[in-house]
Amino acid sequence: MGKILDGKAFADLRAEKLKEKVKNLKAQGVNPLFCVINIGDNKASKLYVRTKKRRAESVGIEQKIYQLPQDTKEEDVLDLIDELNQDPKVYGIMVQLPTPDQIDENKLLERIDPEKDVDALTPSNVGRLWQEDHFVEPATADGVMALLDYYHVDLVGKNVVIIGRSNIVGKPIAALMLEKNATVSILHLGTKDITEYTKDADIIVSAAGQANLVTADIVKDGVIIIDVGINHVNGHLVGDVDFENVLPKASMITPVPGGVGPLTVEFLMEQVIKLTRRANGIRG
Repeated sequence: MGKILDGKAFADLRAEKLKEKVKNLKAQGVNPLFCVINIGDNKASKLYVRTKKRRAESVGIEQKIYQLPQDTKEEDVLDLIDELNQDPKVYGIMVQLPTPDQIDENKLLERIDPEKDVDALTPSNVGRLWQEDHFVEPATADGVMALLDYYHVDLVGKNVVIIGRSNIVGKPIAALMLEKNATVSILHLGTKDITEYTKDADIIVSAAGQANLVTADIVKDGVIIIDVGINHVNGHLVGDVDFENVLPKASMITPVPGGVGPLTVEFLMEQVIKLTRRANGIRG
């Protein structure tokens, strides 16, 4: 029976430590402020923005939301980003994705000052990640790595299979795993047979958004499973992994909900504080 990795408890533990960092910053006259730009009426995006705001308030971070209409022009968003880049009181900026069709999200991301890029999605910070010279990391990827470290998982030499190659999860997790000297395979829609990889994997990170993609018959005994998938099935939230059947074979496994999800929001707050401390010359 696999050990269940409790992401929620770990996130709450990190939040308590983060509160102390925020208190110390405020004692020095520094008020951590980050700004979220959300364009349009995507219900999932609005929910996520509200969730982030609650988490920010709980640890003492100020979050300002710029809720823009669906028909907002790209140039107007770029002007707003320029304004926030130049505001010394703003330490973090993020654009909630996806954006409406008339807006090129890559142009928005390119416009953000890398020193205020809480999502680590600017070209500069993506490059730094792969060069192992990063000062900020995508929240989900950072949370997954911290969770594995918390449970004393040694990544050196491990065969790691990542299912999904998104810029916010799959690719950055691959970069961070390589940095820890794991051997990494990234699977995607073009992969002919995922079982060729999953059956030999020591660790599987699934971020495909496909329920029951990872089943007991395609994993080996003792595998470590990190389920990043979010799917709604018959009114229930489930991951990519057939949890009940994979659990007996896994040595460790994250549940959905309660696994990686809480880490994403917590570690976004941690990126804000990293950037705030960096902007004020506070190390350590």
